[in-house]
Amino acid sequence: MAWVLLAVAGLLEVGWAIGMKFTEGFTRLWPSVFTVAGIVASMLLLAQAAKTLPIGTAYGVWVGIGAAGAAVLGMTVLGEPVTAARVLFITLLLVAVVGLKATSGH
Repeated sequence: MAWVLLAVAGLLEVGWAIGMKFTEGFTRLWPSVFTVAGIVASMLLLAQAAKTLPIGTAYGVWVGIGAAGAAVLGMTVLGEPVTAARVLFITLLLVAVVGLKATSGH
């Protein structure tokens, strides 16, 4: 169950990271409300997952999902540049996330 919570926390991190783009520096009410709610929910789920998973693994997976997801959405939805180097490094992030899970012992 901790891995499911962690995966959802990571997806929420993607959501709030992308949401920050739409808050315009937290000057727009509803995008700001949704972004802050996503931050809080993501942190709460991370904390729950960290009760049973090693914190280094939980945090690393959470950050990896968030960073890779935000980068992919930035390229596919927000029109950020797609380069071979960016794709390579996103792939490396995902390999690291899988490696952390595989070696966590849980």
